[in-house]
Amino acid sequence: MKRFIIPIAIAAVALCASNGSAESVSDTRSLTLEGAKKVIQAAAAEAQRVHGPGGSIAVVDEGGNLVALERLDQTFAASANIAIGKARTAALFKKPTKVFEEAIKGGRTSMVTLGGDLQNFTPLQGGIPLEWEGKVVGAIGVSGAASAQQDEELALAGAKALGSMAMAGMADGHAPLPVTYIESGKVAASFENGAVLVGEDEHMMHAARNYMVHASHRDKPGAVEIHEYDTDIVYVLKGSATLVTGGMPVDAKTIAPHEFRAPAVEGGDTRALVPGDVVIIPNGVPHWFKEVSAPFDYYVVKVR
Repeated sequence: MKRFIIPIAIAAVALCASNGSAESVSDTRSLTLEGAKKVIQAAAAEAQRVHGPGGSIAVVDEGGNLVALERLDQTFAASANIAIGKARTAALFKKPTKVFEEAIKGGRTSMVTLGGDLQNFTPLQGGIPLEWEGKVVGAIGVSGAASAQQDEELALAGAKALGSMAMAGMADGHAPLPVTYIESGKVAASFENGAVLVGEDEHMMHAARNYMVHASHRDKPGAVEIHEYDTDIVYVLKGSATLVTGGMPVDAKTIAPHEFRAPAVEGGDTRALVPGDVVIIPNGVPHWFKEVSAPFDYYVVKVR
């Protein structure tokens, strides 16, 4: 199974290589109302645990726009606006607001002038950015707890909750895919004739996951393959082969939607593959196992 993990790791690194458009358009996520409510619930639960007054808890999106606000019982009215200001400041600067409070205390008083240019700039402890997969998607601000330190502790509790949420709390609404485990006996059997280990249902590849894993086996050369959408990540396990990539396919024919085959190719680059080699073949590039020293076994991770 150790060998199985290697190509999966390669696939994760190469996801962005599967389509040239990924270089121009980023895949962003946005905090939803439900996600914001869960953050507030976590902060309120922490306030209850420490028997504090709780205060006001505000959650904003990445642009500093208010998504949800809750003012707990026995909290002074002005705390709501202060909490919003803390959250907005943390979101727009992508830093905890404690950073700005300490900077001002340390003598950098000119920082307070930001308030003239930035609506609700609030350099007070208690604002924490909300991160998802390493990216700031919003922020939480707390004001009116027992102390400034407790403001921050409640905000941290809310921010921590976001990291443990399921994908349902984010804009795409998808739950995480289950962990896939394939025992060694099945993997070995799959290499006897070649088989799809993960993603055999084509609809699963498109809807729930954007990859497939093949346990591939060759005893002889194959046809030239061209995949319109799929990038192939090849990891050689056993045997050797001559691989031709690129060039101009001869008499290419459509065999399935977005899949083409040809008996040969003119030109291209020729490489000799041996165990341990990795080749990443972008979508649209012809590739041909022109010569094979059997048995030739290799993993293919198809990324769309």
